[in-house]
Amino acid sequence: MSGHEGADQRRVDDEVLITLVRRLTVESDRFAEMFGEAHGLHRTDLNALAVIMDAARRGAPMSPSQLAAALHLSASATTSVLDRLERAGHLHRDRSATDRRKVELRMREQAREIGSAFFQPLGRRFAEAWQDLDDDERRTVARFLELTIDATTEVRGGLTADPYSP
Repeated sequence: MSGHEGADQRRVDDEVLITLVRRLTVESDRFAEMFGEAHGLHRTDLNALAVIMDAARRGAPMSPSQLAAALHLSASATTSVLDRLERAGHLHRDRSATDRRKVELRMREQAREIGSAFFQPLGRRFAEAWQDLDDDERRTVARFLELTIDATTEVRGGLTADPYSP
């Protein structure tokens, strides 16, 4: 079952939803990995760019320590990510205009353009796929995704460094 028609024909229990979320995660990872491979970026680099971009959209400057916390990285691992992204021309580190002791991370326009060229076709295809959803269905989907993200974040936050150890 590769399309949406299967979900319409059966009871959608927790197992079905978990399977669909897992499939979406795998496909999203594959898509992002293709971008990373094309541009010499690690998965953590892509996640860092996404976190920085989302912070910029909220109008909240992102610092290296905030990025480290968001990605659960050590200071040295964060520095390595930032160094790779800066060398690749995807971001720069600026001193804060309000506190010169603070560093703020900013994506370069080149990174936005490259990302848009790759990811916009997927966004357009999503919009086409969702065009028949009415407002109530969209609110339900948004609520489902928010609850799923929150649950994932909560469980991830409770894991130890080795999730298989007691």
